[in-house]
Amino acid sequence: MRNLPQFQGIALKKRFGQNFLQDARYLDVMPQQVELTAGTSVLEIGGGAGVLTRAILAQKPARLWVFEIDPEWVAYLGKQIKDKRLTVIADNILDFDFEQFAPHAPWTILANLPYHITFPLLHRIQQHRTLFAQGVIMVQDEVAQKITKTHGRDYGFISLFFQWYFQWRLLDRVPPSAFFPAPKVFSRLLYFKPIEKTPEIPDEKLFWQFIKQCFKQPRRTLRNNLAQGSYDTTNIPEAIVLLRAQQLSMADLLELWQMVRR
Repeated sequence: MRNLPQFQGIALKKRFGQNFLQDARYLDVMPQQVELTAGTSVLEIGGGAGVLTRAILAQKPARLWVFEIDPEWVAYLGKQIKDKRLTVIADNILDFDFEQFAPHAPWTILANLPYHITFPLLHRIQQHRTLFAQGVIMVQDEVAQKITKTHGRDYGFISLFFQWYFQWRLLDRVPPSAFFPAPKVFSRLLYFKPIEKTPEIPDEKLFWQFIKQCFKQPRRTLRNNLAQGSYDTTNIPEAIVLLRAQQLSMADLLELWQMVRR
């Protein structure tokens, strides 16, 4: 069995996506992008060695809940950081009952996310977005680009879905050298804020399935993609069905949805 890399004497576990942010420049950026006051509730995912945890506590929020899935790091945080505002939760954030956040809502999220939980977590936040005020997360740069795209390559379902429910702002691009161990890709700090009221979409769940089908094969026309999904396109003008989904805005696709669902 090969030796695993260690940090603070604790073996790192690849299955948990453990890449610890070490560069203070980026650690400082995260709390600076949000307003932390004596009444703010903060959520951190993946506390690890507590470097970001300490930076957050220095801003004097009302409370900080840190989710840490690795028992060794849970014990480390408990020993190294003594602060009555800190609660370390030994659980997978994806399995947690988000309604338990309600008594101290709204929450601000500050987290260096394991890459593999980015989309599952964002979907959970989307489903419970009234519980959250804003956040800054560290994600893979490629993912950040997809979320914030408004046209062209990489613009698609992910962009439309998450932009419908959140405001986004790209922050610093972070090199692999800022982490230990260094990942193979660049990362990106990404600010988000839930949109309080979004316009109603008729048959909203079915609409997002429709959007997925529109972008299923990006290089194909809408006619071809929708035909594969058994959508009736007879009400759509010929000039539109010959376009690719990437050529349409959210407003265009909402109009298209009205034509399809008649």
